Amino acid sequence: GNSDLASAGFNIINSIIGSGIIGLPYSMKQAGFPLGVLLLFGVAYITDYSIILLIKGGNLSSTSTYQELVKKTYGLIGYLILSTLQFLYPFIAMISYNIITGDTLTKVFQRIPGVEPGNVLTDRHFIILFTTIIFTLPISLYHDIAKLGKVSLISLILTIVILVVVMVRTVTFSPQVPKSENAWIFAKSNAVQAIGVMSFAFICHHNSFLIYGSLEEPTLNNWSRITHVSVSLAVIISVVFAACGYMTFAEYTEGDIFENYCRDDNLATFGRFCYGVTVILTFPLECFVTREVSIYHLPLTRLISFFHSPALLFIHSYKVFVIVISHTQGVLSATPLVFIIPTACYLRLSEEQWNHSDNIISCLILAVGALVMTVGFVLTILHPQECSHGKEMFYCFPSNVSFHNSTLPP
Repeated sequence: GNSDLASAGFNIINSIIGSGIIGLPYSMKQAGFPLGVLLLFGVAYITDYSIILLIKGGNLSSTSTYQELVKKTYGLIGYLILSTLQFLYPFIAMISYNIITGDTLTKVFQRIPGVEPGNVLTDRHFIILFTTIIFTLPISLYHDIAKLGKVSLISLILTIVILVVVMVRTVTFSPQVPKSENAWIFAKSNAVQAIGVMSFAFICHHNSFLIYGSLEEPTLNNWSRITHVSVSLAVIISVVFAACGYMTFAEYTEGDIFENYCRDDNLATFGRFCYGVTVILTFPLECFVTREVSIYHLPLTRLISFFHSPALLFIHSYKVFVIVISHTQGVLSATPLVFIIPTACYLRLSEEQWNHSDNIISCLILAVGALVMTVGFVLTILHPQECSHGKEMFYCFPSNVSFHNSTLPP
């Protein structure tokens, strides 16, 4: 590898704060704001711990990929399950990234003077294909993930700009949005589903071995330093983003926080543009993982990029991303990759006494992961979360605010 510690750290952060960050304010709505913040710190801790545990397992088993690690510990069945998750999670994530790109950038272009409905720039199909051919495909053709370090740095800078936009609007726009008292209760019944959304936002395990292998000095000590710093920065950004987003819109918070801002809000439009670019720059990291399951890297990259783009053109509702991807992917794909598989592999490989701290913590994380995956999936099926898409929120029309204030419960 030829990646320094900083470049590897940027890649980890970019992998964490990808498309999932815009759903974090909604996870506060699901869990209850105080409990949601605590859960977010908890998921961040588990992410940090299990990423390091993965590399420890790799060292113990003398393996250099996630698939090899699982195959050595749980045989062919484990290998097939992991490979399926390793491919489907980033592949579906890439679909969500292009849905975001198409829906976000068309809203931005609609704000340009002279761009009327029917213009090619307002056609999400055109935007998706254009960004795929011009941006995401060329970047995804890199053979070395270390080369994405600078791309990830740009993505991080844009994410901080987006965070500033959200913080500014918390101060300037929050008074316009009516609040109810139950918006600030400690815990709500959808807390388990909120963990799924958080797991979807924080997962970076599927490309951890790739980033670790790109280091100039791939040692456990270096990896631990990178992981601690990267996850710490990611959780700070995520908590501030989630808190500011929820404090602005409270019980009206949507699965995509940018759906909450008014169409004529130029600052929010700038934030949407930055977010669209950030998602484009995150796409290649997911593509690298899907390539890893095959030795035919270059042909597979083209196949992935061109196959999923036409497929998602038929998805006309943004709810697909918010409900199906964030929730179902969170509990069925992210939870096993973050909570269950790393700890299960380590427990089988560990040579420590059963009461060693790593074994005890691994058992606890494994149990929590199994609970979240089972209960979260059942709740997602029985009580799917709704969201609006493309509709102007009522508080964007001042005449409607007084009416909603009068109908809010005391």
